[in-house]
Amino acid sequence: MLRTAYLLALLLALPLLLAGQRELLDTIAEPVAYADPLMGTDSDYRLSNGNVYPAIARPWGMNFWTPQTGKMGDGWAYTYDANQIRGFKQTHQPSPWMNDYGQFSLMPVTGTLRFLEDERQSWFSHKAETVTPYCYSVYLADHDVTTELTPTERAAMFRFTFPETDSSYVVIDAFDEGSGLQVIAEQRKVVGYTSKNSGGVPENFKSYFVIVFDKEFTSTQTFLDATLSDSLRIEGNHAGAVLRFQTKKGERVHARVASSFISHEQAARNLEELGGDDFETVKAAGRRVWNEELGRIKVEGGTPAQFGTFYSCLYRSLLFPRKFYEYDADGRVVHYSPYNGKVLPGYLFTDTGFWDTFRALFPFLNFMYPELTGQMQEGLANAYRESGWLPEWASPGLRNVMVGNNSASVVAEAYLKSGAAYDYDIDTLYDALVHGANNAGPLTAVGRAGADYYTELGYVPYDVGINESAARSLEYAYDDFAIYQLAKQLGRPAEEVETYRQRSLNYRKLFDPATGLMRGKNRDGSFQQPFNPFKWGDAFTEGNSWHYSWSVFHDMQGLIDLMGGEERFVAQLDTVFALPPIYDDSYYGQTIHEIREMQIADMGQYAHGNQPIQHMVYLYNYAGRPWKTQYWVREVMDRMYQPTPDGYCGDEDNGQTSAWYVFSALGFYPVAPATDQYVLGAPLFQRVTIELENGNTLTIAAPENSAENRYIQRLTFNGEVHEKNWLSHRALLEGGLLEFDMGPEPTRERGVGPEAYPYSLSRE
Repeated sequence: MLRTAYLLALLLALPLLLAGQRELLDTIAEPVAYADPLMGTDSDYRLSNGNVYPAIARPWGMNFWTPQTGKMGDGWAYTYDANQIRGFKQTHQPSPWMNDYGQFSLMPVTGTLRFLEDERQSWFSHKAETVTPYCYSVYLADHDVTTELTPTERAAMFRFTFPETDSSYVVIDAFDEGSGLQVIAEQRKVVGYTSKNSGGVPENFKSYFVIVFDKEFTSTQTFLDATLSDSLRIEGNHAGAVLRFQTKKGERVHARVASSFISHEQAARNLEELGGDDFETVKAAGRRVWNEELGRIKVEGGTPAQFGTFYSCLYRSLLFPRKFYEYDADGRVVHYSPYNGKVLPGYLFTDTGFWDTFRALFPFLNFMYPELTGQMQEGLANAYRESGWLPEWASPGLRNVMVGNNSASVVAEAYLKSGAAYDYDIDTLYDALVHGANNAGPLTAVGRAGADYYTELGYVPYDVGINESAARSLEYAYDDFAIYQLAKQLGRPAEEVETYRQRSLNYRKLFDPATGLMRGKNRDGSFQQPFNPFKWGDAFTEGNSWHYSWSVFHDMQGLIDLMGGEERFVAQLDTVFALPPIYDDSYYGQTIHEIREMQIADMGQYAHGNQPIQHMVYLYNYAGRPWKTQYWVREVMDRMYQPTPDGYCGDEDNGQTSAWYVFSALGFYPVAPATDQYVLGAPLFQRVTIELENGNTLTIAAPENSAENRYIQRLTFNGEVHEKNWLSHRALLEGGLLEFDMGPEPTRERGVGPEAYPYSLSRE
């Protein structure tokens, strides 16, 4: 009877619960309250729902902090399904696959001293955990201690709330692979360094740190590996310190922490970011900074879940590339170079992979933060001077990961869109692009692997021992287009401009008319045999031919022509969603997580969890079917993103997958970043107000927008009817009002002719 009554009550309440999920929010006071750093943390190497950790940081901060549930050196530093915390780690990890550097941790302990990570770890619950971008707090059950931390860009403050005991400790762990520290008890201070890294650094690399407490130590010890000693100074493989306190119940002990890649003196200088502020003041400042940045895009008229997803994605879009520079005693910008080991003047940024982020993250920064983008470009010029190459994946220096030469897109787009916002040396950067486009680098992921073949044949052959050759060739062609665009802007000689224009058409050489897809090609001009369009890897990178065949960002009309016209092009797009999620993983010898994420998504061969195909849903606009883009963009946003620990559908990747959502929620997307155009989708919210850096305001109004009304009926821009399937970057920066009339059924009259189509090189 009780069970029956319960079920009846649940059934009666269900409509109210569902209505609550669909309830629309209007204006919110604090967008940071909707930004959840735990979104995407329920991941492991087998299946990525984001593969991120809660990054407690300031926007683009030099140092992030995170609770550490994984063992020292584990790329999965924090996973949502873990139940024990080993420490609170300073981290610079861009992804678990790249792992970390500049890392050390603090961990409170009570009772019997336990300083090794397996012994000191404590059980915790998400019910006793508070996570925001600017502050982290958790109750450590085994030690009866609440730990809180709040950061600035290069420093942080900890607050430990201890029980009553004479055996309260804080363990400072400088990690293995080379570390050292010194306890200066009379100053309540620990100074040290950590060398642990995952590559991309010179031999003299160190992260220097300083930690100052506000309470006297009752005793101190240090440890080397697993051995405790009374020495105040220690150095070796794995150094650490144990600081003991006598505390009253509820007593708070504070630690002020900072680090530097330059020196201990610079770390002490960076500690001054905290000033004389107390914990609550630093926390409030972080909250204010995040509200200011997130609040520059104000959304209205969406569900609570959509608000949470949007601001969580926007938070992730404001973390990388990180600042890798500091301010010297005279306030000048300086940096330690991970390329040559010297301390040099000027900006430097790091921890980003252009293969991922050239697609949406850097376009987003150019749209919202052109001055910051200019500083990043100055940093790239410095990287070129210091290493002889532009990084394609930097963490912190050159890393041998992924394919392509996509620094060309990042450099060209920034100057084409944001060059006037900040003065930097574009001529040096252009020289860097030309150098990288015509030479193989010291690593296969630097410069262009197979550059000689590409220059001679127009593609990297499948049969010459260079892996993922078709993916490289397709990306090189787009990168040549980016150089072509920049060369025109800079007034380079006509012959030089034309060279890169012609090279940008090289994608044609890999198109197989028999299958209507891109395919690896041998040195003699024959296509690879056998060919399986469902085979991941091999000629392609983390995808198959169905994914990479759309990587002609700059000339979709040319691809349409190759495929036999608009009808066949649209049919191929439709087929991606209609095919079953079958795959051939023989190249890898196992089912990699990217494959599994496609398989379980129930969207056919569409693999949104990885970057190569993320632009594909926008391509219907090039063939007169904009309503199909509007349908699929909303499907992807609704089904592939949620504000939950499993909220992504693959690796988040340094803001790229998040920036896809942010752009798509606004209603447009940069299919070809090295052009002035954004391709239209359809907005997610009923109203968006964007505060642009130039002082202008762009408002996007779609008052009838809803789950059902996802199709554009009519669009006006500043009162004039807009029939194009694209929007101009330059026009959007002027601000104004975009008004979308939305409805439940597509209109097949708007955007259906070539005059409405976005840019294609073939139609130039």
